[in-house]
Amino acid sequence: MQIHDKGECKKNMLPVRDALDILSGKWKLPVIIALTFGNKRFKEMQREIDGITAKMLSKELKELEMNQLVKRTVYDTLPVSVEYSLTSYGKSLEKVISELRAWGIQHRKKVMRG
Repeated sequence: MQIHDKGECKKNMLPVRDALDILSGKWKLPVIIALTFGNKRFKEMQREIDGITAKMLSKELKELEMNQLVKRTVYDTLPVSVEYSLTSYGKSLEKVISELRAWGIQHRKKVMRG
């Protein structure tokens, strides 16, 4: 029989909750995934991520930038151009996203089968 320790449970829950708070919502992971395929300008990302509005993309990019997952680079061109990229910290999510993808594939097969 396993003894349950409430303190240990909370200690394990807190970092998972923190991660979910940062990555939650419908659009954050798709934005991160789009940037794993290279740096993008705003309109490029909006075209790649089906259904996202400009307002929502802007909001998500600001939050991801605030959490140091995405970097915004402004180029001194005419007109000014802005490019978004994943930071090295953002790239550290690669393994997590890969595992979520694998689980999602397995889940779809299981649910559609039975």
